[in-house]
Amino acid sequence: MVFSELYSAYYNALAKLITQAQREPLTADKAREIISQTAFRESAVEITDAISAERWQVIHSDYTTDLKHTPTMPLTTLQKRWLKSVTLNRRFKLFGDWDFSELDDVEPLFTDDDYRVFDCYSDGDPYDDGDYVHRFKNILFALHHGKPLDITFHSSRGKQVSLTVKPERLEYSEKDDKFRLYVMGGSFGAVINLGRMESCEVHDGKTSITERQHSERPRELQLEVTDERNALERVMTHFSHFEKSVERLDDLHYRVKLIYDADDETELIIRVLSFGPMVRAVAPERFVQKIRERLIKQMNIK
Repeated sequence: MVFSELYSAYYNALAKLITQAQREPLTADKAREIISQTAFRESAVEITDAISAERWQVIHSDYTTDLKHTPTMPLTTLQKRWLKSVTLNRRFKLFGDWDFSELDDVEPLFTDDDYRVFDCYSDGDPYDDGDYVHRFKNILFALHHGKPLDITFHSSRGKQVSLTVKPERLEYSEKDDKFRLYVMGGSFGAVINLGRMESCEVHDGKTSITERQHSERPRELQLEVTDERNALERVMTHFSHFEKSVERLDDLHYRVKLIYDADDETELIIRVLSFGPMVRAVAPERFVQKIRERLIKQMNIK
């Protein structure tokens, strides 16, 4: 692993202990407090025992240290290369304005050219567009601070619509390569594609928005997976963010149950169809019928 809180916890805890011992006398109680804040709850016993036995030879049993320099955790070359690859992602700048100029001379660990993406639309959102980035950051600000938004967008019928809404959450569709915004307020539905927005500003002033009532309970989808060409593993990866369970039917077939919200149904239908004959929807009948209707429409397209 390139980065890992799990495996670096002991290093971070010990570094804080050494730094504290350099500044002022360190007591056993203070050491346990630092360890509990930095590492794991049960780590206090292991680390204090190691210090008492002086197994690590950086802190004495009386919690003093002979080290003169403050411990540092410089990034390895591998970590820098991974970070450089992340900063090259087209969606990276949507989430902040960080300065990574120190990575200018670092070779990325991987780039987009190293991947071949199949079954994904090519008309994704314009992540390099400055206006799109501005709208996206306004949405993030509103979500973090509980603020309403004034938005103008084009509906699916091409009509220009202006609304004041309260954002609920952002959703990214890997298949469409697009972001969608779930909102409360307005009469044009609860989901708006960011790519259709013309403007999006944080609302300045008071507004009264009735929260959307979620009357329907989460739905359960049952899929039958034929585990050929690594289909089961691909299904588990593709639907990793859904609550799910798997039941083995025989050596080749599995029953997968997914829990999903009604708002996600259209996206889920598209995803299920993308697996072709390897994945078959078996319940509920309403979902199965929608699959049939979409397949019939596709067959009738000339």
